Amino acid sequence: MSNPTISTRRNFIQASAVATAVVSLPWVIPASVLGREGAIAPNEKINLGVIGIGPRCRYVLAGMLSQPDVQCVAIADVQESRREIGKKLVDDYYGNKDLVLYRDFRELLDRKDIDAVLIATGDRWHTTASVMAAHAGKDIYCEKPCGLTIGYCQQLAETIKNTGRVFQAGTQRRSVPNFQKAVELAHSGQLGKIHTLHASAYMPSITTEWLPGEPTPDPSVVDWNMWLGPAPWRPYNSQYVAGRWRGHYDFDSGGRLLDWCAHTVDLCQWANKSDETTPVEFIPNEKNITAYYANGVKLVIHFLETPFGKRPGWHQHLGTCPVRFEGDEGWVEVGDSGGIEVSSDAIKSKLSQLPKKQSGLDVKAHSRDFFDCIRTRKATAANAEVMRHSHIASHAAAAAWLLNRKLKFDPVKEEFINDNEANGLRNRPARKWRI
Repeated sequence: MSNPTISTRRNFIQASAVATAVVSLPWVIPASVLGREGAIAPNEKINLGVIGIGPRCRYVLAGMLSQPDVQCVAIADVQESRREIGKKLVDDYYGNKDLVLYRDFRELLDRKDIDAVLIATGDRWHTTASVMAAHAGKDIYCEKPCGLTIGYCQQLAETIKNTGRVFQAGTQRRSVPNFQKAVELAHSGQLGKIHTLHASAYMPSITTEWLPGEPTPDPSVVDWNMWLGPAPWRPYNSQYVAGRWRGHYDFDSGGRLLDWCAHTVDLCQWANKSDETTPVEFIPNEKNITAYYANGVKLVIHFLETPFGKRPGWHQHLGTCPVRFEGDEGWVEVGDSGGIEVSSDAIKSKLSQLPKKQSGLDVKAHSRDFFDCIRTRKATAANAEVMRHSHIASHAAAAAWLLNRKLKFDPVKEEFINDNEANGLRNRPARKWRI
């Protein structure tokens, strides 16, 4: 996928939405009925529903199935083939045939026995499905990016606040030991005063071209209207539903920047104690986006031409999604391998112990935090406000790249200063999709 010209970047269209199916419901007593109001009794299982069962979801769900106090009872997906794969995965795990399938996730949300949902659709659906789930009284684990725009992220965070639901963004690195240890070093002062944060990202690119149209399948095989959901209409192409929607502006977030920034910028926000704010200035160039916080700390988002291969400037053995935090007295760098590098033996000697190696892709601890918070009603590690600010920071950076100019941002009003064109990117109009 080639980089478009700046003028091409500005040729955007937009949207928002859902649609169809029914199945008989098994008789299951909701765990929430057996516990105290708004929570789940400690000895009762949490009934989990799944919305969107593609490859990423199957990886996340596998980690959730291993939790002894969680029972997956239903899956909704617009593709028949994925529904069947999901049913086999869950039924084989439990050794029964009890899992119920839906094409239309609204049917799943109507079930009173379901306590929580895992939402792992394509990016275009994350906010709309999460908002609907919150209003249906479900707690939510949502894969990232949780919103395609700043406006979507605001809407989602406000909905969670107003409904009192438990929300966990799928930014699981907040629950992985080496990333936690790196943030601990930054917060403890062992790196000195923090002055620069380094995040990594794909080399950004977008396309606005449509893939060639193909005959639309029967909705029972692929419900194309439902698949599009909160995205503009376009002709069906089987490659979209197979995963080749990434990079298409209508379906993706900020030139793919949020694929990694939702993780790496989020970790930098955490290291800078900025979970309730964002940078105030974003300056793009061909190699990176440099941002500045009001406290003077610099954030550099590096574009990696080969994110899974050689990456100049980073410790290769640390793996994907690397971040580095620099202070007056040294730095720490971590990545998905579970390892940790520091700038000196003096800093290494200050580590009480090296963290146990755990892949940055591992979701077990992050999902455990979610399920524990369902019981306690406490905020999760990647709650809606954490998501709101880290995602908005990432979207603001993406806007600077899309427009190819410096942007100033007001983190209180969550809008760009004196720039109508940039502010126009904060929202997308909705498509009328409902049946």
